[in-house]
Amino acid sequence: MTRIKICGVTLPDDAARAAMLGVDFIGLNFWPRSKRYVQPERGPMLAAAARGAGSAKVVGVFVDPQVDEVVEIARAVDLDAVQLHGDESPDLCKRISLAVYRPVWKAVPVASVRDIEHLDAFQTEAVLLDAPTPGRGGAGARFDHELARQARERFPRLNIVLAGGLTPETVATAIGMVEPWAVDVASGVEAAAGIKDPAKLQAFVSAARAASPR
Repeated sequence: MTRIKICGVTLPDDAARAAMLGVDFIGLNFWPRSKRYVQPERGPMLAAAARGAGSAKVVGVFVDPQVDEVVEIARAVDLDAVQLHGDESPDLCKRISLAVYRPVWKAVPVASVRDIEHLDAFQTEAVLLDAPTPGRGGAGARFDHELARQARERFPRLNIVLAGGLTPETVATAIGMVEPWAVDVASGVEAAAGIKDPAKLQAFVSAARAASPR
């Protein structure tokens, strides 16, 4: 079954609502330049709201961080996984994974076939494919999902997370085409940046679950 990640959560009610819907992952963005930035001291409260309402795992999103920064936040929030959404090298991904003792996901912006040629260089739990944007995702921009399908076929052992412009109306088609390990959505289920729309959230989860391979 394709897993579901709701990213860019900034409010406890949204964290709880997503968890109650049975999503697999909730993303908290700790990059200060993000429109959905979560101050580290608020991370434990959001994580507690999610964990109190369901079994969703909490993923911390970072962009070109220092190892010590990730370690500190991962411990304070008790993150289940770390998502690196910058220009991190395979070596840095490995060092962070060893330092935090948690799975790491590496985000890769995809504009052409060249961008998917060496995905296996990242020895991470998952590789997240997203549209290239100045804000490092969360802009509602879509990339050619044919490239994601090619990546999955080329690297069948990689856990591919599909992101970039997904909505309740498009997620079923995307899952059918790519058959990703997980789908990731932020702006596609929002009323405003960082504020989730309950109806869109419900519709996205329902559409993704209905389309997921069993």
